Amino acid sequence: MKQLSILTALLFLLAACGEKEKEPEEKAIGSYTIAQFMDNEAVFGSGFSPDNSTVLVSSNRSGIYNMYTLPSSGGEMTPLTTSDSSSVYSISYFPNDERILFRMDGDGDEIYKLFVMEDDSITRLTPAENVRALFYGWSKEGDKFYYGSNERDPRFSDVYEMDVESFTSTMVFDNSEGYNFGGVSNNGNYIALTKSINTNDSDLFLYNRNDESFTKINSTQSGNTPQDFSIDDAYLYYTTDADGEFAAAMRYDIANKSSEKVLEKDWDIWGVGFSHDGTYQTVFINEDAANVLEITNTETGEQLDLPEFENAYITGIQFSKDESRALLNVGGSHMPTNLYAYDLATGEHTKLTDVLNDAINPEDLVAAEIIRYPSFDGVEIPAVYYKPHNASADNPVPAMVWVHGGPGGQSRQNYSSLIQYLVNHGYAVLAVNNRGSSGYGKTFFKMDDQNHGEADLQDCIEGKNWLADQADIDSNNIGIMGGSYGGYMTMAALTFAPEEFDVGVNIYGVTNWLRTLKSIPPWWEAFKESLYLEMGDPNTEDSIRLRRISPLFHAENVTKPLMVLQGATDPRVLQIESDEIVENVRKNNVPVEYVLFEDEGHGFVKKENQIKAYESILEFLDTYLKDKENDGESEPPAS
Repeated sequence: MKQLSILTALLFLLAACGEKEKEPEEKAIGSYTIAQFMDNEAVFGSGFSPDNSTVLVSSNRSGIYNMYTLPSSGGEMTPLTTSDSSSVYSISYFPNDERILFRMDGDGDEIYKLFVMEDDSITRLTPAENVRALFYGWSKEGDKFYYGSNERDPRFSDVYEMDVESFTSTMVFDNSEGYNFGGVSNNGNYIALTKSINTNDSDLFLYNRNDESFTKINSTQSGNTPQDFSIDDAYLYYTTDADGEFAAAMRYDIANKSSEKVLEKDWDIWGVGFSHDGTYQTVFINEDAANVLEITNTETGEQLDLPEFENAYITGIQFSKDESRALLNVGGSHMPTNLYAYDLATGEHTKLTDVLNDAINPEDLVAAEIIRYPSFDGVEIPAVYYKPHNASADNPVPAMVWVHGGPGGQSRQNYSSLIQYLVNHGYAVLAVNNRGSSGYGKTFFKMDDQNHGEADLQDCIEGKNWLADQADIDSNNIGIMGGSYGGYMTMAALTFAPEEFDVGVNIYGVTNWLRTLKSIPPWWEAFKESLYLEMGDPNTEDSIRLRRISPLFHAENVTKPLMVLQGATDPRVLQIESDEIVENVRKNNVPVEYVLFEDEGHGFVKKENQIKAYESILEFLDTYLKDKENDGESEPPAS
């Protein structure tokens, strides 16, 4: 019996070993069209109705953003607007009645107008042509709201208050000196303002409307951002990185004119706020490119146990006026943002939307991974990495380095239909946070000042090298892409390091810094000098360096296939930027594809255009990156 038991155990062990030697089965991954990915709904919550029965939202389910209402207990959306041209973005219900405030611009020109909807009637509240109006917030009583308008001077936004019954407006702050608005106290007596010194630092001021006096709050040069006033208006809360690498939360005593630190983390605190009557305080932390939210009951000092969501984060919160409920925006790197109604007393939460297209299996989407790699000089570069499920040493895949906008932006663990679409079709994506990115301390943030297209470009190249070292990446097929500043970095890579990347996709990127810095929109005047300090002043000897780092003047260096996408109404990166780089690169007999949208601005928001743009990008990559045997053999497209 003992010998039989030993033999049985031996046979079992051999069988187990044989099972271990079997090749793991390859997971079957569904392949989806861009139309299916874009059939995911993008939805943004704008708060509860005064009786908490409904939620106001903006959604692009119609192909363009329109306003809808949604029962706060769950149910179907009801459309309020049916625009088929300009996007409609909800702001909020009026605090004390069912009227709705919203904004629109003209096909992405960023010249916003404010509107009110009452029953089925719509009235434009800011009627001046070519004047930009931005909503700044409601008064505590809800009898008026504050907004900024550059009607007096196109360069500066003055602060106005508008009565909600007569819709007459009154200027409450003449902004002739180019301050940035930061909030109005609950009693309406104080306005928080900042004055940009450079893109890293700003001074913080408190303006007293009663005696028109200014009080400077910060004593050292640093990044200072006003957040919110305490309910009794005794304190102004703000964030600053004056005493460390990361922004901490401060409290300024208005009567005593003194500040104290109230909270600090190992990451930037980038949001502090209060519910309507001050029962709850919210704190947002930017933790390694993801949102972390803390809510504290100010009466008990206890933190609320917030619901947890697998591989997703609470990215936004809005309290109901009576403080009984909160509207949560919840999303992650492989899950589009959904809305949840959260009961603050019971902790129960109700999912209000399910925006992922039913045709897409959520298990086919790829969750981001945070990686880090050393750059050329030893500086550690963080990145957000998306790898196709079936990528392996036996099946290496092509890859794209993605560069965020800015300068000073950050690639975060947020959902991107374009990235998921590319990954689903077999491309790894490494979203680099090169030096100069926000979220990793002020020293890292300042590293690219007047060093653009140089050290930050090297960070992107080292990201490519990191990809090339991965066994499951095809090291011979790695491209670069990005939008806005990321588009500039794409063109910088193709012109200043022409052999490093195999293709480039430039999405409305700067190609001529001299022109872009001279033609920034007038309403950026308060920020212009700060931008000049970081990038260089095109009207001084800085123009020599700006010309040197502008890809347009080095277009003859481009040897790899290029794709350019642009919106014709873009007020930040003018269409001529893309027109000229396309014209000049085509002289090199290099494949160039150009996709121009007549009804888009700085960012494509219409679903029809997004589908065309993203589908064109994949076709371009399939032709010139994945299927290289055609590279250089076909004639450059004429489009």
